[in-house]
Amino acid sequence: MNRPLSDLHVAVLMGGLSAEREVSLNSGEGCARALEAQGARVSRVDAGRDLANVLGGLIRPDVVLNCLHGAWGEDGCVQGVLETLRIPYSHSGVLASALAMDKEKSKAVLRGAGVRVPGGGLFDRLEVSRRHVIDPPYVVKPNAEGSSVGVYLVRGADDAPVAAVGADSWTYGEQVVVEPYIAGKELCVAVLGEAAGPRALTVTDITPTKGFYDYEAKYTPGGSVHVLPAVLPAHVFEAALREAELAHTAMACRGVSRSDFRYDDVNDDLVLLEVNTQPGMTSTSLVPEQAAHAGMSYEDLVRWMVEDASCPR
Repeated sequence: MNRPLSDLHVAVLMGGLSAEREVSLNSGEGCARALEAQGARVSRVDAGRDLANVLGGLIRPDVVLNCLHGAWGEDGCVQGVLETLRIPYSHSGVLASALAMDKEKSKAVLRGAGVRVPGGGLFDRLEVSRRHVIDPPYVVKPNAEGSSVGVYLVRGADDAPVAAVGADSWTYGEQVVVEPYIAGKELCVAVLGEAAGPRALTVTDITPTKGFYDYEAKYTPGGSVHVLPAVLPAHVFEAALREAELAHTAMACRGVSRSDFRYDDVNDDLVLLEVNTQPGMTSTSLVPEQAAHAGMSYEDLVRWMVEDASCPR
């Protein structure tokens, strides 16, 4: 978008239908306030299945800032609605969004691009609930959710299989991803998809204050400690930046993305776990923190995302 924010009507999509609804509401509210502080006219849209009618008939914004997380809002569905309405929007398009949300398919693309990804695979959830389908330690997670929703860690052979994935209350699909657990450091890299090419900002080392880096550790103040730039061997730091940029390109991402890594510092092994196409923008989120480290305020980052918006993506 080439117009100043003061001339724009921005619809901020938030909430939505996924398990990450509350995080999205927080992300969207933060972005909406940042835009209003810079003079934009903002409509807050708690996105439901009537989204096409709301945007195309009632609101008619100049641009959409998509702050939805998880299924439907981040997996290509909402992006398809925006493409149909021909409204410029932020973040990745239909293909990259759908691909990144499917953990197994995205690993195949990343592997083909030369990025090291975890082993394991997709398994029937009932089988996973009854027996160890791979040798422990391993991680069980939904194939198409984010924010560590529905993630379980099995530490040893004496631990029981994850009964929760076989329960009637499980709502995250009939197949689950089971991957070997990679000991070591939790790292992330934010990438801005600029005209000159993707630019990785820095590397953050994340240490949860208890347990592992689950939903609570991500979104509870004090749930984790972030060190940036991460204290790492130079070759690992540079590899994480390079592979995050490579992943952004290989997945056809647009706007902001965030790549999450595990680094086994004993065996010097860096593995990319997944790419997030619509990272959180809350007070505890990693991307705004990295942007600030690079000299880009929260307001600057939100403005950049709106200015980067386009259609088609």
